[in-house]
Amino acid sequence: MADRARAERADRAGCAGCAGCAGCAGCAGCARCAGALMAGTVLAVGVVGCAAALSIGLGAVGMAAVQAQRAAGAADAAALAAADAASGAASGTPCDRAGQVAAAGGAALTSCTVDGLAATVSVTVPVGALRAAASARAGPPAWARAENSPAG
Repeated sequence: MADRARAERADRAGCAGCAGCAGCAGCAGCARCAGALMAGTVLAVGVVGCAAALSIGLGAVGMAAVQAQRAAGAADAAALAAADAASGAASGTPCDRAGQVAAAGGAALTSCTVDGLAATVSVTVPVGALRAAASARAGPPAWARAENSPAG
């Protein structure tokens, strides 16, 4: 009678009903049941570990994207400031103005060239141990400069 009851409980719980096992759900009364419980634990730990690694990776990619946009914005503003200084709309020397504006945007000016009224700048922004770089140009378009040149 006890064997039959144990077998019925084992069928309902999905347990193998080993000798000495009570056959109830979540029972660790035998080596087979204990192994099944450990396999689930290992699987859960693996899933949580993969989710954590994926979250950290996506966070790093997101941070890099934000910093790249920050670098692009700082480069645009620095190029506009340099072009304004070159045209006389703002005081100061073009590359000094570009450096000041880049620093205000959290970037470091790495290069600055001025060709007439056009300015081209490059900046970098720290991204953890790396740096995000961006370049920008501001000033009249090349065709407008060619039309307004003395030879033109």
